[in-house]
Amino acid sequence: MGSVWDGDNLALCALVTVCMQLSFFAVAAWFKFDKVTDFAGGTNFLVLALLTLFLSGTYEARQLAVTICVTLWSVRLSGFLLYRILLIGKDDRFDGKRENFLQFLFFWIFQMLWVFIVSLPVIFINSPRLLPTSLSFPSGWDIAGLLLFILGLLIETIADFQKFFFKQDPSNRGEWCQVGLWSWSRHPNYFGEMVIWWGAFLQGISVYKTWEYVAVLSPLFTMSILLFLSGLPLLEKTADKKFGTRKDYQEYKRRVSPLVLLPPALYSSLPDCLKTSLFCEFPFYNRINYEKHSDTENE
Repeated sequence: MGSVWDGDNLALCALVTVCMQLSFFAVAAWFKFDKVTDFAGGTNFLVLALLTLFLSGTYEARQLAVTICVTLWSVRLSGFLLYRILLIGKDDRFDGKRENFLQFLFFWIFQMLWVFIVSLPVIFINSPRLLPTSLSFPSGWDIAGLLLFILGLLIETIADFQKFFFKQDPSNRGEWCQVGLWSWSRHPNYFGEMVIWWGAFLQGISVYKTWEYVAVLSPLFTMSILLFLSGLPLLEKTADKKFGTRKDYQEYKRRVSPLVLLPPALYSSLPDCLKTSLFCEFPFYNRINYEKHSDTENE
């Protein structure tokens, strides 16, 4: 029963995701604005979590735990991003793309894939099957997953608000955020996001069957996007271009980890091989040495 239901469940979740994202895309494309984009992505996770829970009809403790976790994350993130975009008016990521139908649509298709793949742990955990061999709740995996999820959520939430309030202060105009968690990591919000989805994946270890371990794509996909695509590479390039000639920024980048939260004194003392292999200080994040800068870029 489980595998049959899983197939139907995956198909239904895919259909709901496509319909939901296309509906929001139609609004965004018609009015050519960004106010619903991130909100559509965040709330889609909530819809899939609640849908699979209610369809299962079993409401086991493990299912309730992961659904509550994803609900808290979704409400927090989508609410924060909606408030932020309403305040600032537009998202620079879509400059030059809103007017291009195909480019704009491509982003929304990618968002569909993101929602569906990252939701795999909660989809499988909420499957209504009898698993006499599964570990009772809470297992060690459940506890580890819950702790990681909560830790990641706290890190991401604190980091987002610290940066938001930093940018709202007129005295910080034209500066980069290096307060609070941002003094221990150049991207603590992304670190929290990765920890969140590793936590979600671990919560299902006690119930995954054979091919369902494909749910590991959830944290791996999250890490791939943030480490190699639209996360750190773009933000590091932008910051290097804007602040790269400043000695204080160069010192900040030398002392502060790109991702994992570490005391600057500890991180700066590590050899370069460890920084690259363990803490994601990849060479392509550093554009200070070979990009030309002008004094006007620092204004």
